[in-house]
Amino acid sequence: MSATGRIDAIDLARGLALLAMAVFHFAWDLEFFGYAEPGMTQQFGWKLFARCIAASFLILVGISLFLAHRHAIRWRSFGIRLAQIGGAAAMITAVTALATPDRFIFFGILHQIALASLLGLAFLRLPAPLLLILAAGCVAARQFLRLPVFDHPGLWWIGLAPLDPESNDYVPLFPWFGAVLAGIALARIADSAGVLARLAGIRAGRAAAPLRFAGRHGLAFYLLHQPVLIGGLWLYSQIGPAPLADRDAALVGACLQSCLDVRDEAWCQAYCACVLERVGTGGMLDEPMDGPSDMLQGQMQAIAGACQAQIGEGP
Repeated sequence: MSATGRIDAIDLARGLALLAMAVFHFAWDLEFFGYAEPGMTQQFGWKLFARCIAASFLILVGISLFLAHRHAIRWRSFGIRLAQIGGAAAMITAVTALATPDRFIFFGILHQIALASLLGLAFLRLPAPLLLILAAGCVAARQFLRLPVFDHPGLWWIGLAPLDPESNDYVPLFPWFGAVLAGIALARIADSAGVLARLAGIRAGRAAAPLRFAGRHGLAFYLLHQPVLIGGLWLYSQIGPAPLADRDAALVGACLQSCLDVRDEAWCQAYCACVLERVGTGGMLDEPMDGPSDMLQGQMQAIAGACQAQIGEGP
């Protein structure tokens, strides 16, 4: 354990999760600037990578919640931390609503951490087996309780709508609160088995200092890393701009990126191929895209509706 009473192993684990997150976001930025193929981060491997990162963060939230409040809830420090995370989440929503209004982040990882930290306090004293059962129930709810009643913008944060809303970072209560409960359970098991006490006695070496520092200042790292990455790529693009993508590939990639959030890959492939064919047949690719925006939007909505009717609802 460090002189501050922190367990270095937890900080290092959080630092690794932050590093993995930066890798994923850099890949997303490369795609956004045109240096990677459209839709790359929507491929199965990248999506699995992103979900593993989110799960690791939330498991660590549960572990940290237990470590901080296992004996008694420290309301003052908890309130300060909750205000910091909640404020940062609100800032992310405001910024993304301006930058990407069609896919803004209304309930992302920070929103989930804030809510899950508050809810998690009610579960700190439960036995580990029950916590694991409840964690599994959170995951199962996502599979079996998705109902139209939850398909309202005011309820999207719950995560049980039949189709996911479009957002660049969507981490709803279900199933992700299950990861926090699992983290609390793992911490309880590790505590009773003496693992936490042994970990507290292990001091990380100098080589791990940067990773440990990032883990101790995770919120600052989260808020700063994307502006740094995007700013660096923008500067590079002024010197070596990305090659112009083939317009058909770019259209299909953009279509798939949006579609795969709510439908399966086979349906999206057929749908996007239909959109490309109808856009090309209608001559839209051969005309300058400087006409009235409402006219273009109406044309694209008509094409989208026709393709959905042609392919059907699917599985």
